Amino acid sequence: MNTENETTDHSMVKHMIERFQNKEARIGIIGMGYVGLPLAVILAEAGYYVTGVDLSEEKVASLKAGKSYIEDIKDETLAPLVQDGRLKASSSFEVLKEMDGVSICVPTPLRKTGDPDLSFIISALNALKTALHPGMVVILESTTYPGTTREMFLPEIEALGCKVGEDFFLAFSPERVDPGRQDWTTKNTPKVIGGITAACTEVAAAMYGQAMENIVKVSSTEVAEMTKLLENTFRAVNIGLVNEMALMCDRLGINVWEVIEAAGSKPFGFMKFTPGPGLGGHCIPIDPLYLSWKLKSVKYTARFIELASEINTGMPRYVVQRVQDALNDDSLALRGSKILVLGVAYKPDISDMRESPALDVIGLLEKKGVVVSYYDPFVPCLKHEGISLESVEDPVQAAAEADGVVIITHHSNLDYRGIVDAAKMVFDTRNAVKNAGIEDEKVVVL
Repeated sequence: MNTENETTDHSMVKHMIERFQNKEARIGIIGMGYVGLPLAVILAEAGYYVTGVDLSEEKVASLKAGKSYIEDIKDETLAPLVQDGRLKASSSFEVLKEMDGVSICVPTPLRKTGDPDLSFIISALNALKTALHPGMVVILESTTYPGTTREMFLPEIEALGCKVGEDFFLAFSPERVDPGRQDWTTKNTPKVIGGITAACTEVAAAMYGQAMENIVKVSSTEVAEMTKLLENTFRAVNIGLVNEMALMCDRLGINVWEVIEAAGSKPFGFMKFTPGPGLGGHCIPIDPLYLSWKLKSVKYTARFIELASEINTGMPRYVVQRVQDALNDDSLALRGSKILVLGVAYKPDISDMRESPALDVIGLLEKKGVVVSYYDPFVPCLKHEGISLESVEDPVQAAAEADGVVIITHHSNLDYRGIVDAAKMVFDTRNAVKNAGIEDEKVVVL
């Protein structure tokens, strides 16, 4: 879909670009979670006055006190911005009336039926309509299907009598947050921006360009929306491929980890992915399904996406089956056994449990009559769809008391040597034990 031909010499366009360049503009962030809070901090550090809006009174109170609830943002980074008045927080959408730019960073989960749940976006849009004023730039960051910005936002706003690219500016810029990373952050990760018009792109780029190191402009909101889906579909499909490779290697009696390491020695034409107990996080398990859902409306089946999803979502059941097989080798039944799960966060060294495969593995084990305990230094308690557990205090002691240990999340600070020595059997879904330099016959790998 082509962008309308439009230059940036319109007076409002110039005016808004200058306001952003001079840091005179005020910016609002709707949704102060893993995406919104880091974005707000980066913009405030760049010199903007930023207000974060979130319906969670707990988050708002925490922010007002200068206390962060996200690992990537430290109190010592947040507190000075709050004290200087650069970063404020509110649970009222009324504050948006004072903003020149608004970024929408709300969740976009999938329903149980696999359909996109756009209720958070719709709520943000409805609240925004009452605050819209001439010159405001609206940037959607929440991951969604191609066409959302143009089909959902544009008609609603233009119905108020506003002309896009002249009275207001509308763009999409996909979030690229990877919790726990120190090398690539909100500040230095290239920022893709696509506007409804060329003027929209320029104004949105001016807003973010003062705070971020590299702006990548694209021709439309649809291109920007599709970019995010390609990034995460690429990962989901390749993880699905290597997970299936693990299944095949198991049937053939081959160590998949040795195969991957050998293939990774090739300096070209190969990118290393590793198998695991399933997909976790908000993006990779969900984003490709947004695209698959959208394509059904044009009678197209996204076969790669659906096959990868089938393989990846089946991995927790495969893990449970392998645990059962390992117990059988020790003349033990799965039902009634005691299993210690190591790690319930979706990735190492963070507390984020969104879509974590550990939740499925624990649920499946409990349904089969297993007495499950877990240890995760980042997650002290776990409550999810009928699961209610607290992390054990001593994983080595818990390993000694269990019939088996399952490594789901390979946190870097785990005492793998002590755990392996104490355990009767270890099923390692991440090859963490060998990566820690430990060789032991009681360790079974995925």
